[in-house]
Amino acid sequence: MSSSKARFMCQSCGTVFSKWVGQCDVCKEWNSVIEEMPGSPELVDAKVMSENFFTTLSANTEQFVATRHKTSLSEFNRVLGGGLVDGSVILLGGAPGIGKSTLLLQTVADIETLNDFVYISAEESVGQVLIRAQRLSIVNPRLKIASSANLTQILNALKDIKPNSIVIIDSIQTVFSDAIQSPPGSISQVRYCTLELVNFAKSHNVIIIIVGHVTKDGTIAGPKTLEHMVDCVLSFEGDRTCDYRILRGDKNRYGAIDEIGVFSMTGDGLKEVANPSAAFLSDRTSKVSGVAVFSGIEGTRPILSEIQALVSKTGLQIPRRATIGFDVNRLSMIVAVLSKRCRLQFSDKDVYINVAGGLRINEPSADLAVASAIISSTFNTPLPANSVFFGEIGLSGEVRQSYLAFSRLKESEKLGYNHAYASISDIPIEIDMNVTRIKYVRDLLAVIKTTS
Repeated sequence: MSSSKARFMCQSCGTVFSKWVGQCDVCKEWNSVIEEMPGSPELVDAKVMSENFFTTLSANTEQFVATRHKTSLSEFNRVLGGGLVDGSVILLGGAPGIGKSTLLLQTVADIETLNDFVYISAEESVGQVLIRAQRLSIVNPRLKIASSANLTQILNALKDIKPNSIVIIDSIQTVFSDAIQSPPGSISQVRYCTLELVNFAKSHNVIIIIVGHVTKDGTIAGPKTLEHMVDCVLSFEGDRTCDYRILRGDKNRYGAIDEIGVFSMTGDGLKEVANPSAAFLSDRTSKVSGVAVFSGIEGTRPILSEIQALVSKTGLQIPRRATIGFDVNRLSMIVAVLSKRCRLQFSDKDVYINVAGGLRINEPSADLAVASAIISSTFNTPLPANSVFFGEIGLSGEVRQSYLAFSRLKESEKLGYNHAYASISDIPIEIDMNVTRIKYVRDLLAVIKTTS
């Protein structure tokens, strides 16, 4: 009797309430608590247990090697850690219209090592998927396309699927199960349907790629446990007004995280960008103040990007601090350090930071490049030509050494940069470029004075 009693659940964080409330006490979201009628899950017979339920770890234990299937997109393989793994479940999130369906159709176009290719769309009809596939010139007789949002119908259609196959579910927020008495997209539906798909993938040894919606702040919609259930979480980022798209690995049980793949959206679909550093850098023929080149690390790959800063007078009582592609809280910290340690005045100035090309930078080593761009814009003086900046700034004004400094310098040298400003104690002899050690953030003032 208690299992059929209605309950109220927050659709943002999953907190359960005994009655309806206007605001969730945990995540503080308004109008996110809705009524749900929990289903009655089937009981599992605890007496039924396999004889080989446990596996012992000893010197004689057979070594397990994950079978990987490489796609035709090397950038996609890089993010996954080498390719698709049998029995894995991948969650792909991204903004509407960013190109998630295009990426997946191109991914399954010609993987010769897989048996079956199944694309199930819960949002579009079969005709709409065929139009996209024909526009991308995808021809694969083994590709099966269906349109359904009912989980029971989907699992029944997949019951005879062969191992070493791939199934794409687009998207999980529109799939529903009759066992859960709540609307599609609710936390109960998303969690239950994902769990059933994960169990199916593990038991049938098939690869399942689940497409997920994102919220207005860019996170994947649904409960946080959704990301814990799957083996790999990928984010497809980019501005729809720009050509470049970035595939980022936020979680990967079979490879490194924070690895990125760079694509360019064209009329014929997504094209791989062979040299992302050159793509994110503009023409350097003209000297402009407020522009610094940052040598960063994305996963295991060094990538150079352009950081732009604009410092201008403001008539507001509280000056603005705005960023695109950079953490605004970290910008506030950098501005405070420059005010305290370099005696610069920003109380009457707005500060804007933009990472060119739609790239999103998360690592602290970008602090020195951001600070250099801000100082350059403040004095309206360009930074030294053909120079890169990287280093983490502490609250005391010291600049800490960045990890993988050799890779950063090597990538900069390959692209023609001959000077680096960073906190480096030992300069490798293999690097044929000038390196100026920046020990404290106030040392940047001398860099500006030498170019003015």
